[in-house]
Amino acid sequence: MSASLNRVILIGNLTGDPELRYTPGGTARTRFSIAINRQYKDASGKLQEEVTFVPIVTWGSQAENCANYLRKGRSVAVEGRLRIDSFENTEGEKVKITEVVASTVQFLGGPTRSSDEPGTVSAPAAASEESQPPEEEVPF
Repeated sequence: MSASLNRVILIGNLTGDPELRYTPGGTARTRFSIAINRQYKDASGKLQEEVTFVPIVTWGSQAENCANYLRKGRSVAVEGRLRIDSFENTEGEKVKITEVVASTVQFLGGPTRSSDEPGTVSAPAAASEESQPPEEEVPF
């Protein structure tokens, strides 16, 4: 068996408020997207900006904390793994989704934190994909 690695580290700003839902089994799941800006100079030397929007999913208590403390525009550092999945929609077309399943979300900048607001929330070991209940809805 060859070695493999699936690790993503991103820093960006939320594009909207997180959406908290619960699976039929009662597990919290929060989805939000972050915008990551990149500036570069093109061939003529003109400054260009590129924005990449990345969907993020969190599970369990981390999902609840993200839903409670994060809002549109807030900066976050996300560490997790890339997940690419596909399904057939109601029109019979194959749809591919890409998202980052966060293991750690660190809240950056934003409002002054109170003593009860966590700065970093890590996913418990039990929140691996294998132990997560299957979703019963289309993810996007």
